[in-house]
Amino acid sequence: MTAEEIRATLTLCLMASYADGEKHDREREQIREVAQGLAGDAQVNLPGLYQDVLLRRVQLPEVLGCLASPESRQLAYEMAVCVCEADGHTSAKEDAFLAQVRQAWGLGGALTTGGFDAEAQAVADAPLQAPLQAPLDASTAPATPAPHPAAADALPTTAAQRRPGSLPPAEMDRKILQASIMNGAIELLPENLSTLAIIPLQMRLVYQIGQSYGYELDRGHIKDFLATLGVGLTSQYLEQAGRKLLSGLLGKAGKGLLGGLGRQAVSSGMSFAATYALGHVANQYYAGGRTLSTDMLKDAYQHVMQDGQQLQARYLPQMQATARQLDTAKILSMVRGG
Repeated sequence: MTAEEIRATLTLCLMASYADGEKHDREREQIREVAQGLAGDAQVNLPGLYQDVLLRRVQLPEVLGCLASPESRQLAYEMAVCVCEADGHTSAKEDAFLAQVRQAWGLGGALTTGGFDAEAQAVADAPLQAPLQAPLDASTAPATPAPHPAAADALPTTAAQRRPGSLPPAEMDRKILQASIMNGAIELLPENLSTLAIIPLQMRLVYQIGQSYGYELDRGHIKDFLATLGVGLTSQYLEQAGRKLLSGLLGKAGKGLLGGLGRQAVSSGMSFAATYALGHVANQYYAGGRTLSTDMLKDAYQHVMQDGQQLQARYLPQMQATARQLDTAKILSMVRGG
């Protein structure tokens, strides 16, 4: 894609992220931080695009006119759908926004969108109760016990507060590590739906950790917990997909798994580290009776995230081996609980 097409695609995604007009200030700030974090390409100038969208200095027809080829339009539309689905079902305003895009481009016929829209919705509706699939077979399983971050143990809990769990500590560490490797593997894949699938799998991990300590969590609670840690659903998808798009890796199904899996640095193992931190902080939070303050949770998440980033290189071979066994159909089946 040309720089102009990338700019138009990212602008469309930013417009989609604000289409419902209901973003919490916290999520708006996370989206702004994503724009700043992806500012390395001066030709694209994502912070400038963010300001253009926020201040309404750019209009939808102008953006859509910058994308002429069927391939660029399909990719941009799919990304916009994923942005709208990232935090759950699309709202009426988001549906209207996507309908404008389809109408302007005459999407249909050769550019069929119905199948993708339905698949994206299925990912967004993924059941929390489904099992987490272990990503490792005998040939790729780590030979050593799963690591445990000291930063998570530093969270204050008393023996009286601590709830008994259904999993031994070593098994919980392994469960979190396996979920991290799976999401790190999915991050290596170039398809939009693969990127979107990471979010419900992270939510499922939190649900199962809470369940192991006797809590039956609903989707709303888990979203609030993720938001407390600074894990915005829309902003996370934007960051992951944006990094791939800027590096020319998004939408390249069938053209080699991210250049032979040699370009993981594109996203810096974000999904592995984020899932690792999310799992371990959730484990301490629910084991401790949900008594930790917002500041404590945020601080712990950042520290464990750093641990995860340091571990990412050690487990990259397992992520690569797992990614080679995955495709969109397998990921959709996994997310749906198949």
